[in-house]
Amino acid sequence: MQLYLKNSLTFFAFTLVYFLGFNTIAQDKSTRPSPPAQVSREVGGITISLSYGQPSVKGRKVWGELVPYGQVWRAGANEATTFEIDKDATIEGTTLPAGKYGFFVIPSEEKWTLIFNKVAVQWGAFKYDEKQDALRVSVQPKKSSQFNEKLLYTISPKGKVSLLWENVEVAFSVNQ
Repeated sequence: MQLYLKNSLTFFAFTLVYFLGFNTIAQDKSTRPSPPAQVSREVGGITISLSYGQPSVKGRKVWGELVPYGQVWRAGANEATTFEIDKDATIEGTTLPAGKYGFFVIPSEEKWTLIFNKVAVQWGAFKYDEKQDALRVSVQPKKSSQFNEKLLYTISPKGKVSLLWENVEVAFSVNQ
């Protein structure tokens, strides 16, 4: 009986250590094919921050295929992209209160709809709810000056936020 109990405890301890270790490895997001990325900058007294999953082109046609036109996209990979401002700001001239938002887009060849959704933490756009939108604005995409293998967000010193991926750049202004 004691040998059985000892072997059971050893098996239990081994199993516990194995699964705890596996869980720790599974939570290491930096090893994902589309690893997490962040950009943040203070512009005119407002701190602007974006967190996103950074997919790669990998020889695929992105716009209109991998990311379909006319559908809500999470503007990154994995979890929904988040956009955060620490003070009220204007986005393309329309006020957005300070806070953290899920950032989504609806791309098309001629114009993109940028969406700032009150539900910041969600996986992809699978449970996206238009009723939770805090703001929608439209901007025009343009051909980027260089090919971008990985999705990249930049924030200029003057508050221009740009999404750059493949051969497209989509920019919007953030001001106080």
